[in-house]
Amino acid sequence: MEEPTIREFEMSLSDGASDDDEFPLTLPTDGSIRKGCDPLAQTQRSKLQHRRARINQQINKEMRMRAGAENLFRATTNNKVKETVALELSFVNSNLQLLKEELEELNSNMEVYQTDSEAVNVPMIPLGLKETKEVDVTVAIKDFICEHYGEDSFLYDKEIKDLMELRQAMRTPSRNQAGLELLMEYYNQLYYLDQRFFSVQRNLGVHFHWYDSLTGVPSCQRALAFEKGSVLFNIGALYTQIGARQDRSATAGIDRAIDAFQRAAGAFNYLKDNFSNAPSLDMSSPSLCMLVRLMLAQVQECVFERITLTTQDTHFTSQLQLAQEAARVSDVYLLVQQSMTQPLMKDYVPFSWASMVQVKSEHFRALSHYYAAVALCDHMGEEGEEEAEKAFLQLYASVPAGPPLSQVLQDPEKRRKLGKAHLRRAVIRHEEALRVHSLCKILRKMDILQDVLSLTHKRSLDKYSELDREDDFDETAEAPEIQSHTHQKTDIIPPDFSTVQVTDIFQRLGPLSVFCARARWGPMRVICLQRREGGLGLTLRGDSPVLVAGVVPGGCAEEAGLREGDYIVAVDGKDCKWAKHGEVVHMLKSCSDRGVEISVVTLHSHDTQQVERRAIMLSLCSDKENTRHHLLGGAKGQSSASLLNWNRKKKREGSGLTKRLGSAFSLSFGSIRDTEAMY
Repeated sequence: MEEPTIREFEMSLSDGASDDDEFPLTLPTDGSIRKGCDPLAQTQRSKLQHRRARINQQINKEMRMRAGAENLFRATTNNKVKETVALELSFVNSNLQLLKEELEELNSNMEVYQTDSEAVNVPMIPLGLKETKEVDVTVAIKDFICEHYGEDSFLYDKEIKDLMELRQAMRTPSRNQAGLELLMEYYNQLYYLDQRFFSVQRNLGVHFHWYDSLTGVPSCQRALAFEKGSVLFNIGALYTQIGARQDRSATAGIDRAIDAFQRAAGAFNYLKDNFSNAPSLDMSSPSLCMLVRLMLAQVQECVFERITLTTQDTHFTSQLQLAQEAARVSDVYLLVQQSMTQPLMKDYVPFSWASMVQVKSEHFRALSHYYAAVALCDHMGEEGEEEAEKAFLQLYASVPAGPPLSQVLQDPEKRRKLGKAHLRRAVIRHEEALRVHSLCKILRKMDILQDVLSLTHKRSLDKYSELDREDDFDETAEAPEIQSHTHQKTDIIPPDFSTVQVTDIFQRLGPLSVFCARARWGPMRVICLQRREGGLGLTLRGDSPVLVAGVVPGGCAEEAGLREGDYIVAVDGKDCKWAKHGEVVHMLKSCSDRGVEISVVTLHSHDTQQVERRAIMLSLCSDKENTRHHLLGGAKGQSSASLLNWNRKKKREGSGLTKRLGSAFSLSFGSIRDTEAMY
């Protein structure tokens, strides 16, 4: 495995830059390939990713050295050599541990991705993009075009260049909608690439190298589905960065953050449901489950922030609503914390992430008790007793011991004591959040987080001091647990691939329903036809491409070598793979006295049944992924064969075949006409 190229991967805002200062290259307006960011722009995020790329390269080098040393240790019988190799292995393992710790510190750098707003908000957890090496598919695709399609591969230099430029561009997506569309475009193009060049019978020989988002451990696969899954992961990761950068001091920014985190959850959930046995841990099912929960927890946090902004009044029920919303945020972060402590995830998730999640769970639980105390002590008598009592009875997860809650509402002293009990629990939770925060070196460097925790802790202490009296000798009762509740449930928004319309880069090869990697063709033949009194002696059927459905025995077509089942790809040198039935007929009828030259290709008959069986099997598979291909802006009549050869999860439908292939030679062709015409 060769070492990865060091380059800057993802661009972002520089110090004090605005939302538009992403340094993107000029986006094309003529429908050509989108461009990524300028890799030379020295922004905070680009510098961070540059360091990440360097560490990935060093980890790759150390792992190769360790593999070689382990092989030598097992192979040698010389004790002195074994001692030397064992010593070398200890050094390599130490270096790997240091590199992984350095990479973990980079992945824990959350401040780079946060907004530049002066508002004091708890930072969000973004995800860095997966790194990939450059892949040169030029030789492999050219060989496939020449051998499989029988065409001059140099005629497709522009298409190959466009594909390479698109992949290079998607390595540096801007942190905005343009960057998302760039990744989506490449993701959609991979469908066509699979149909054109990846077949079961032949391996294209292209290796895709991607690095784990958190550990930097390299993975290499020849399956195109690995490439596709990694791009989908980066779509979700980019959404997390877009969500983290939003200014959440206003409702508009909060709404944008909610949408971004919900779409990130949708991308990770889609990846989890459609791919299995991933070669890298960041795309494993436990990791993706954890990421989905993390994104939904951050959505719930944004919901709480929006309610806090929009709740201008200090009414009793409003404060109780804030208490229950805060309890809900605490509960969902507790679920994330449980996911991070699973055996496979415990040593994988950065310590700063786990600490941040625990801090947030404690912090929002403290806020829920604080708002409950404020409601009890400061905001009674402003609303109807019936409405207040109903809201209060729904506040707790279970009925607390002691006097009935209705009596508590009527007695100011009982309200004060219950409010004091809530404040006591709030202070304890705040102190636990500060303790966990102090144990993590990365979090200690985040000044804004320290400010938020300290301010809320001081606020609860001040409120507790107000309620505390010198003659209050009774032991403070234990406050009951607050029932979590939210007025806006979080949604998982799955990726909508149809939002970015793409055209098959290699559409000049012909309609995908016929000219695909699964079909096997003979070499192109040029047939010279001379019209006679009885016509050309052939029967045509279908569109794009037109099929020779039959030849008249003894006619000029048969004598010239035309066979039933041939597909007409050119007439007098003019390409007609995409031509309609009438257009081909018109070209044949317009031939001069010297005749007409038609170029045809023929399917190898010995592969016909195999191709048909495979098409039937694929039609039975769940089309969760690939029935969307007609939305990608492609040609009519494309095949819906599965792209996800890399252990994609499949489901069987109970129904039988919905459609058999329309040709006697087993390959369907677009827009087949019920009638045939003889010429």
